[in-house]
Amino acid sequence: MKLSVVMPVYNERGTLHEVVQRVLAVPVELELICVDDGSKDGSREILAELQQQFPQIRVLLQPQNMGKGAALRRGIQEAVGDYVIVQDADLEYDPAEYPVLLGPLEQGKADVVFGSRFLGGGPHRVLYFWHSVGNWLLTLMSNIFTDMNLSDMETCYKVFRREILQAIPIEENRFGFEPEITVKIAKRRLRVYEVGISYWGRTYEEGKKIGWKDGVRAVYCLVKYSLKEPVVAAQTAQAPGATARARNAS
Repeated sequence: MKLSVVMPVYNERGTLHEVVQRVLAVPVELELICVDDGSKDGSREILAELQQQFPQIRVLLQPQNMGKGAALRRGIQEAVGDYVIVQDADLEYDPAEYPVLLGPLEQGKADVVFGSRFLGGGPHRVLYFWHSVGNWLLTLMSNIFTDMNLSDMETCYKVFRREILQAIPIEENRFGFEPEITVKIAKRRLRVYEVGISYWGRTYEEGKKIGWKDGVRAVYCLVKYSLKEPVVAAQTAQAPGATARARNAS
Protein backbone atom coordinates (compact mmCIF):
# COMPACT_ATOMS: atom_id res chain seq x y z
CA MET A 1 0.00 0.00 0.00
CA LYS A 2 1.32 3.43 -0.96
CA LEU A 3 -0.13 6.77 0.11
CA SER A 4 0.11 9.98 -1.93
CA VAL A 5 0.00 13.08 0.27
CA VAL A 6 -0.94 16.19 -1.71
CA MET A 7 0.00 19.41 0.12
CA PRO A 8 -0.79 22.86 -1.30
CA VAL A 9 1.67 25.48 -0.05
CA TYR A 10 1.21 29.23 -0.06
CA ASN A 11 3.46 31.40 2.14
CA GLU A 12 3.97 28.76 4.86
CA ARG A 13 7.69 29.11 5.60
CA GLY A 14 7.03 29.11 9.35
CA THR A 15 5.54 25.60 9.40
CA LEU A 16 6.99 23.85 6.34
CA HIS A 17 9.91 22.08 8.02
CA GLU A 18 7.79 20.71 10.84
CA VAL A 19 4.82 19.58 8.74
CA VAL A 20 7.14 17.77 6.31
CA GLN A 21 8.90 16.03 9.20
CA ARG A 22 5.55 14.94 10.64
CA VAL A 23 4.34 13.59 7.29
CA LEU A 24 7.55 11.66 6.64
CA ALA A 25 7.45 10.22 10.17
CA VAL A 26 4.17 8.38 9.47
CA PRO A 27 4.92 4.62 9.33
CA VAL A 28 3.50 4.01 5.83
CA GLU A 29 5.06 4.04 2.37
CA LEU A 30 4.25 7.45 0.93
CA GLU A 31 5.09 10.18 -1.53
CA LEU A 32 4.67 13.83 -0.51
CA ILE A 33 3.60 16.03 -3.41
CA CYS A 34 4.10 19.70 -2.46
CA VAL A 35 2.43 22.17 -4.82
CA ASP A 36 3.69 25.69 -4.23
CA ASP A 37 0.98 28.14 -5.21
CA GLY A 38 3.14 31.18 -5.98
CA SER A 39 4.64 31.74 -2.52
CA LYS A 40 6.56 34.98 -1.99
CA ASP A 41 7.91 34.35 1.54
CA GLY A 42 10.73 31.91 0.79
CA SER A 43 8.58 28.76 0.91
CA ARG A 44 9.75 27.77 -2.58
CA GLU A 45 13.38 27.86 -1.52
CA ILE A 46 12.60 25.76 1.57
CA LEU A 47 10.77 23.22 -0.59
CA ALA A 48 13.76 23.01 -2.95
CA GLU A 49 16.02 22.23 0.02
CA LEU A 50 13.63 19.62 1.40
CA GLN A 51 13.33 17.95 -1.99
CA GLN A 52 17.11 17.58 -2.06
CA GLN A 53 17.07 16.04 1.44
CA PHE A 54 14.19 13.59 1.12
CA PRO A 55 13.55 11.39 -1.94
CA GLN A 56 9.87 10.97 -0.97
CA ILE A 57 9.19 14.65 -1.74
CA ARG A 58 8.14 15.93 -5.15
CA VAL A 59 7.79 19.70 -5.61
CA LEU A 60 5.51 21.24 -8.24
CA LEU A 61 5.52 24.99 -8.83
CA GLN A 62 2.47 26.93 -9.93
CA PRO A 63 3.31 29.88 -12.25
CA GLN A 64 1.36 32.25 -9.95
CA ASN A 65 -1.06 32.15 -7.05
CA MET A 66 -4.03 30.22 -8.44
CA GLY A 67 -5.75 28.93 -5.30
CA LYS A 68 -5.96 25.79 -3.19
CA GLY A 69 -8.28 23.96 -5.59
CA ALA A 70 -5.97 24.59 -8.54
CA ALA A 71 -2.98 23.34 -6.54
CA LEU A 72 -4.86 20.22 -5.49
CA ARG A 73 -6.00 19.55 -9.04
CA ARG A 74 -2.41 19.53 -10.23
CA GLY A 75 -1.10 17.45 -7.33
CA ILE A 76 -3.88 14.88 -7.63
CA GLN A 77 -3.11 14.40 -11.33
CA GLU A 78 0.50 13.60 -10.41
CA ALA A 79 -0.30 11.12 -7.61
CA VAL A 80 0.69 7.46 -8.06
CA GLY A 81 -0.21 5.94 -4.67
CA ASP A 82 -3.08 3.58 -3.94
CA TYR A 83 -4.71 6.30 -1.83
CA VAL A 84 -4.57 10.11 -1.89
CA ILE A 85 -4.93 12.37 1.15
CA VAL A 86 -5.08 16.16 1.27
CA GLN A 87 -2.71 17.75 3.79
CA ASP A 88 -2.61 21.46 4.63
CA ALA A 89 0.82 22.93 5.35
CA ASP A 90 -0.23 24.92 8.42
CA LEU A 91 -0.09 22.27 11.21
CA GLU A 92 -3.82 22.46 11.95
CA TYR A 93 -4.09 18.73 11.17
CA ASP A 94 -1.86 15.97 12.53
CA PRO A 95 -0.34 13.49 10.01
CA ALA A 96 0.08 10.96 12.84
CA GLU A 97 -3.63 10.22 12.31
CA TYR A 98 -3.16 8.88 8.76
CA PRO A 99 -3.37 5.22 9.91
CA VAL A 100 -6.79 5.87 11.49
CA LEU A 101 -8.02 7.58 8.33
CA LEU A 102 -6.73 4.76 6.13
CA GLY A 103 -8.40 2.04 8.23
CA PRO A 104 -11.80 1.85 6.46
CA LEU A 105 -10.07 2.01 3.05
CA GLU A 106 -7.60 -0.76 3.84
CA GLN A 107 -10.43 -2.91 5.18
CA GLY A 108 -12.24 -2.59 1.85
CA LYS A 109 -15.23 -0.82 3.45
CA ALA A 110 -14.82 2.69 2.05
CA ASP A 111 -13.97 4.59 -1.12
CA VAL A 112 -13.59 7.94 0.68
CA VAL A 113 -12.87 8.79 4.32
CA PHE A 114 -13.50 12.20 5.89
CA GLY A 115 -11.61 13.13 9.04
CA SER A 116 -14.17 14.84 11.26
CA ARG A 117 -13.10 17.49 13.77
CA PHE A 118 -16.41 16.96 15.59
CA LEU A 119 -16.31 13.22 16.24
CA GLY A 120 -14.28 11.42 18.88
CA GLY A 121 -12.35 12.69 21.87
CA GLY A 122 -9.21 14.17 20.32
CA PRO A 123 -7.96 17.60 21.48
CA HIS A 124 -9.31 20.70 19.73
CA ARG A 125 -8.06 24.24 20.08
CA VAL A 126 -10.84 26.65 21.10
CA LEU A 127 -11.12 29.48 18.56
CA TYR A 128 -13.79 31.37 16.62
CA PHE A 129 -17.47 30.87 17.51
CA TRP A 130 -18.80 32.20 14.20
CA HIS A 131 -16.44 29.93 12.27
CA SER A 132 -17.98 26.93 14.02
CA VAL A 133 -21.49 28.22 13.27
CA GLY A 134 -20.56 28.75 9.61
CA ASN A 135 -19.05 25.28 9.37
CA TRP A 136 -22.17 23.73 10.91
CA LEU A 137 -24.43 25.59 8.48
CA LEU A 138 -22.33 24.62 5.45
CA THR A 139 -22.28 20.98 6.55
CA LEU A 140 -26.06 21.07 7.10
CA MET A 141 -26.61 22.51 3.62
CA SER A 142 -24.25 19.93 2.16
CA ASN A 143 -26.19 17.12 3.82
CA ILE A 144 -29.48 18.52 2.52
CA PHE A 145 -28.18 18.69 -1.07
CA THR A 146 -26.32 15.35 -1.01
CA ASP A 147 -28.52 13.28 1.33
CA MET A 148 -25.44 12.33 3.36
CA ASN A 149 -25.06 12.70 7.13
CA LEU A 150 -21.57 14.16 7.43
CA SER A 151 -20.55 16.01 10.57
CA ASP A 152 -17.70 18.02 8.97
CA MET A 153 -17.91 18.71 5.24
CA GLU A 154 -15.24 21.43 5.33
CA THR A 155 -12.53 19.24 6.86
CA CYS A 156 -9.14 19.23 5.14
CA TYR A 157 -8.56 15.53 5.81
CA LYS A 158 -10.21 13.62 3.01
CA VAL A 159 -8.70 10.34 1.80
CA PHE A 160 -9.64 8.73 -1.51
CA ARG A 161 -8.87 5.70 -3.60
CA ARG A 162 -6.58 7.26 -6.20
CA GLU A 163 -8.32 5.91 -9.30
CA ILE A 164 -11.68 7.21 -8.06
CA LEU A 165 -10.37 10.68 -7.22
CA GLN A 166 -8.49 11.05 -10.50
CA ALA A 167 -11.70 10.22 -12.39
CA ILE A 168 -13.51 13.17 -10.78
CA PRO A 169 -13.00 16.48 -12.64
CA ILE A 170 -12.10 19.27 -10.20
CA GLU A 171 -13.19 22.71 -11.38
CA GLU A 172 -12.88 25.02 -8.36
CA ASN A 173 -9.65 26.97 -7.99
CA ARG A 174 -9.95 28.19 -4.40
CA PHE A 175 -11.60 26.85 -1.24
CA GLY A 176 -14.66 25.73 -3.21
CA PHE A 177 -12.87 22.39 -3.58
CA GLU A 178 -14.47 21.06 -0.37
CA PRO A 179 -18.16 21.46 -1.31
CA GLU A 180 -17.47 20.59 -4.95
CA ILE A 181 -15.76 17.29 -4.18
CA THR A 182 -18.38 16.42 -1.55
CA VAL A 183 -21.25 16.84 -4.03
CA LYS A 184 -19.40 14.89 -6.70
CA ILE A 185 -18.67 12.07 -4.27
CA ALA A 186 -22.38 11.90 -3.41
CA LYS A 187 -23.38 11.90 -7.07
CA ARG A 188 -21.18 8.85 -7.63
CA ARG A 189 -22.80 6.92 -4.78
CA LEU A 190 -19.39 6.20 -3.26
CA ARG A 191 -18.95 4.54 0.12
CA VAL A 192 -18.07 7.35 2.54
CA TYR A 193 -16.86 6.93 6.13
CA GLU A 194 -15.99 9.46 8.82
CA VAL A 195 -13.42 9.06 11.59
CA GLY A 196 -12.74 11.44 14.47
CA ILE A 197 -9.55 13.52 14.34
CA SER A 198 -7.91 16.19 16.49
CA TYR A 199 -7.66 19.81 15.36
CA TRP A 200 -5.08 22.46 16.17
CA GLY A 201 -6.68 25.52 14.60
CA ARG A 202 -4.75 28.74 14.09
CA THR A 203 -5.74 32.41 14.20
CA TYR A 204 -5.62 34.93 11.37
CA GLU A 205 -2.55 36.44 13.04
CA GLU A 206 -0.92 33.01 12.77
CA GLY A 207 -1.69 32.81 9.05
CA LYS A 208 -5.24 31.48 8.63
CA LYS A 209 -6.43 32.41 5.12
CA ILE A 210 -10.06 31.32 4.67
CA GLY A 211 -12.67 34.08 5.12
CA TRP A 212 -16.37 34.86 4.86
CA LYS A 213 -16.21 35.27 1.08
CA ASP A 214 -15.08 31.65 0.84
CA GLY A 215 -18.16 30.67 2.85
CA VAL A 216 -20.38 32.44 0.33
CA ARG A 217 -18.56 30.65 -2.49
CA ALA A 218 -19.09 27.33 -0.70
CA VAL A 219 -22.86 27.88 -0.70
CA TYR A 220 -22.73 28.75 -4.40
CA CYS A 221 -20.73 25.59 -5.13
CA LEU A 222 -23.16 23.38 -3.23
CA VAL A 223 -26.07 24.72 -5.30
CA LYS A 224 -24.15 24.78 -8.59
CA TYR A 225 -22.77 21.24 -8.52
CA SER A 226 -25.94 19.76 -7.04
CA LEU A 227 -27.85 21.08 -10.05
CA LYS A 228 -25.33 20.49 -12.85
CA GLU A 229 -23.49 17.33 -11.79
CA PRO A 230 -25.03 14.13 -13.21
CA VAL A 231 -25.41 10.97 -11.19
CA VAL A 232 -22.54 8.60 -12.05
CA ALA A 233 -22.47 4.86 -11.43
CA ALA A 234 -20.25 3.98 -8.46
CA GLN A 235 -16.81 2.62 -9.27
CA THR A 236 -15.81 0.82 -6.10
CA ALA A 237 -12.79 -1.42 -5.75
CA GLN A 238 -11.27 -3.65 -3.10
CA ALA A 239 -8.39 -2.30 -1.06
CA PRO A 240 -4.96 -3.67 -2.06
CA GLY A 241 -4.65 -5.37 1.32
CA ALA A 242 -8.16 -6.81 1.13
CA THR A 243 -7.46 -8.23 -2.34
CA ALA A 244 -4.34 -9.98 -1.10
CA ARG A 245 -6.18 -11.41 1.90
CA ALA A 246 -8.93 -12.74 -0.38
CA ARG A 247 -6.36 -14.51 -2.57
CA ASN A 248 -4.69 -16.07 0.47
CA ALA A 249 -8.01 -17.24 1.85
CA SER A 250 -8.82 -19.05 -1.40
